[in-house]
Amino acid sequence: MMPGEPVADASGQGVRRRDFINIAATSFAGVGAGVAIVPLLMQFAPSADVQALSTTEVDISKIQPGQGIKAVWRKQPVFIRNLLPAEIAAANKVDVGSLRDPQSLADRTKPGKANWLITLGVCTHLGCVPLGIGEGENRGEYGGYFCPCHGSAYDTAGRIRKGPAPKNLVVPEYSFTSPTVVQIG
Repeated sequence: MMPGEPVADASGQGVRRRDFINIAATSFAGVGAGVAIVPLLMQFAPSADVQALSTTEVDISKIQPGQGIKAVWRKQPVFIRNLLPAEIAAANKVDVGSLRDPQSLADRTKPGKANWLITLGVCTHLGCVPLGIGEGENRGEYGGYFCPCHGSAYDTAGRIRKGPAPKNLVVPEYSFTSPTVVQIG
């Protein structure tokens, strides 16, 4: 066999050195393109500080019935309120069909945890922070939250009852990781 002469395979056709070089060059170019594209695609991934803010855990063990706290999630206030039985009864007594944004208290809380109301603390009218989560703050005529900027009043379930706000206070995605810890986000 002479150098450069094709080697015959089972089908009788030969594999030439040039074929191997073409395959190797194409493979090398493909791997190089992949290596060049990966950093560009990684720029679209959220940064570490954004990922850290995507969830937050809050210890709710010290919140007594009738009290609430303000937490922060995604740079927005979150109201966590431990409702009294009277507040739950008042929320359940309301005719849902008469509400501007019809939702029952059961729609806004987790099964078996109807006393824990967790909402974003942002008025749905213009994004103000309503009063009512802190001790002694004005809760409005429905006993929930009151936005003094434009007069939006929310009931004990965070549902809009009066004023210009078009929607109820938003309930974020949350879950109870233990009986005393809630994970928001």
